[in-house]
Amino acid sequence: MTHPAVSLLADLIRRPSITPVEEGVLDVLEAFLAPLGFNCTRLKFEGDGSYPVDNLYATRKGSANSGPHLLFAGHTDVVPPGDIAAWTHDPFSGEIVDGMMWGRGATDMKSGVAAFCGAMAELVNSGALENGTVSLAITNDEEADAVNGTRKILEWADARGERFDFSIVGEPSSFETFGDSIKIGRRGSVSGRITVTGKQGHVAYPQRANNPMPVVAEIARALYVPLDEGTAHFQPTNLEVTSIDAGNPTANVIPEQASLRFNVRFNDNWTGETLLAEIHKRLGAVDARGTTIGFEQIGPVSRCFISPPEGHVAHLCDVMEAHNGIRPQLSTIGGTSDARFISQYCPVVECGLVGATMHQVNERVPVADVERLAAFYARYTEAFLSRGAQ
Repeated sequence: MTHPAVSLLADLIRRPSITPVEEGVLDVLEAFLAPLGFNCTRLKFEGDGSYPVDNLYATRKGSANSGPHLLFAGHTDVVPPGDIAAWTHDPFSGEIVDGMMWGRGATDMKSGVAAFCGAMAELVNSGALENGTVSLAITNDEEADAVNGTRKILEWADARGERFDFSIVGEPSSFETFGDSIKIGRRGSVSGRITVTGKQGHVAYPQRANNPMPVVAEIARALYVPLDEGTAHFQPTNLEVTSIDAGNPTANVIPEQASLRFNVRFNDNWTGETLLAEIHKRLGAVDARGTTIGFEQIGPVSRCFISPPEGHVAHLCDVMEAHNGIRPQLSTIGGTSDARFISQYCPVVECGLVGATMHQVNERVPVADVERLAAFYARYTEAFLSRGAQ
């Protein structure tokens, strides 16, 4: 008999929900969750310099209308498939071949969403869901701007008095096998552009010009001085220069202007404010050589966060070890995720499948792993609700 999570995942993959167009994928989820007793609210947010986004908030309160509150968060949007001709199977078919389901979003992260919903279908008749509240915050805006998605769902929920005790984000978190790792934090991220303006001139007469390139080189050298040595849960803060550009197509002209772009992934030694202050300090120490140096922050700062390894995190690890035979490693590596928004409201972890093929041509997931994840989500949800808010 096909597990409900597997059938749901196929239905979700068949909806080509490339950010931000949801293509009915939230209708599929609502049709699955509503019969399980979930109150589903569709939320459309727009503005703040980004595109409109459709979101879903679904909640189910136990019969006592009390007890702990578990939040599951995830996204249904996917990145484009790229060259469809390069795929072995249609990227929006949800086809199962030799125990493998193929399609865009199979790992990142429609499988996580389907597994959690399938777990709720397992639990609805057992009475386990009557011991507390389970909610789902599902957005179709995680892979791109992430402006009108999870952050605004949480702001909306907070304004109406929703309080969460713990949250699971169903992003791929495992390294080699399911359950070998969960993510309890993420580094922050900040990007910027530094522009140096000098004076254009002929390369044969450098005394009549002021080349900005040597200053840009000194700025790059100053930025690459190590920022820290890491912390208990995070690797060292890392700054990478991603481009140096003078927009100069000729070899005999000294450019008037040159720019440098960079990104920093920072640990909990820093906040966005203190890190930007350090960058400005380093810029101020560079000899401008008569040029002017300008700085522009690109995009918002993504905050660094860490969830306490004890309490709910330790309990989840206990359940995973009992369920899976291995205790997950606590990790903070990788890029940003929507967990950064949730961390302002409650402890949060990322707990999902192996992400080996995410964003690749021929993205796929073993069907058995989807069933395994759904079984774990069901076991953990039951244990969480029966344990109470701690």
